[in-house]
Amino acid sequence: MRLLNTIAFLPLLALLTAPPLCAQVAFGPSGKEDGPLRRQAWRVPSSDGDLAAHALLFRPPGPGPFRLAVIAHASTQNALRRAQMPQSEYRPLAAYLVARGFAVLVPERLGHGATGGRYVEDQGGCDEADYARSGRATADAISLALGHLRKQDFVRKDAAIVIGHSAGGWGALALANADPKVISAITVFAPGRGGHANDEPNRICAPHTLLAAAAEFGKAARIPVTWLVASNDSYFAPAFSQKLANAFRGSGGKADFRSLPAVGSEGHWMIESEAGVKAAGSELERALNPHKPVATKKP
Repeated sequence: MRLLNTIAFLPLLALLTAPPLCAQVAFGPSGKEDGPLRRQAWRVPSSDGDLAAHALLFRPPGPGPFRLAVIAHASTQNALRRAQMPQSEYRPLAAYLVARGFAVLVPERLGHGATGGRYVEDQGGCDEADYARSGRATADAISLALGHLRKQDFVRKDAAIVIGHSAGGWGALALANADPKVISAITVFAPGRGGHANDEPNRICAPHTLLAAAAEFGKAARIPVTWLVASNDSYFAPAFSQKLANAFRGSGGKADFRSLPAVGSEGHWMIESEAGVKAAGSELERALNPHKPVATKKP
């Protein structure tokens, strides 16, 4: 009897001691809708097949289908700060877009906050910064999240917009080579990388390399860009941002560059606030309509 019991227990023992199978990564909603903006936690694909990226989704009332807006957040080279980053919401901007009929996705990228994983956007050290590579990595993350949402019944398959902030804006510039039928317009707030080098205002790591990468993105660009920066931005000040926009346009990209009034004590974070969204309101309004191409403003 003891032998029979032992034999019967062997399959269970094998199951308990077997190496764990990798759980399939689940995408889609991971929480309930909340509030008038229908705020809901989601999981979307990342470039790491074993990790789902955390995201927040906001929607207007009703079943849709809605145009999609994807907001790409800022970043930092500081690993500790990245790990401690709270989930980006851009709630005033999301509310602005929802009121105009958009479903709004704010995906968190690899190496940030609760999503974790490897930081694939690393630009390298100041002297050898590879801004083109880091921008393309950010663009890939935006594209994966956008592609997943386009599969949802409540989202239109065309005329999406991308709004990028700082490093997220830099990735949005790299994404300007996408299909204009899928992404109708891109708006960027102080796009760039390497700002506040060594935590010093108005100091940028390898600015010549950043300008060269902007020109590289412009060569393949197919989507018009609205390029906005506050007058009191100390990461990428209007004068330098104008040079970046000129480099992007000089190689073929379409960009309408505008300097906005000062917002708060540091204009780089303007788009995270209600005051910033209000200051950018007229420019955002022009950029939202895919049937009215953004005019190219020559320097």
